[in-house]
Amino acid sequence: MSTEKKDIKIVDHIYQPKHEILSKDEADLIFKKFNSKPSQLPYIMSSDKGIQGLDAQPSDIIKITRKSSTAGESVYYRYVVEG
Repeated sequence: MSTEKKDIKIVDHIYQPKHEILSKDEADLIFKKFNSKPSQLPYIMSSDKGIQGLDAQPSDIIKITRKSSTAGESVYYRYVVEG
């Protein structure tokens, strides 16, 4: 039995939804579409393992695309905060 510690990356797991940082222009379109502001989105901490490797900074907008058995795909948006 090996005692080596393996570095497991959550972002590589098959059930981890796709996370991506939106460009400023893409984020502006989302805010216009939903008539909202960044602070009205649910927050995600910059230290969240789900955005590991994206180099997300506070005030970035993250687009999360999840597979759905009923809708095919569901898209969610999160506002990155310090953490």
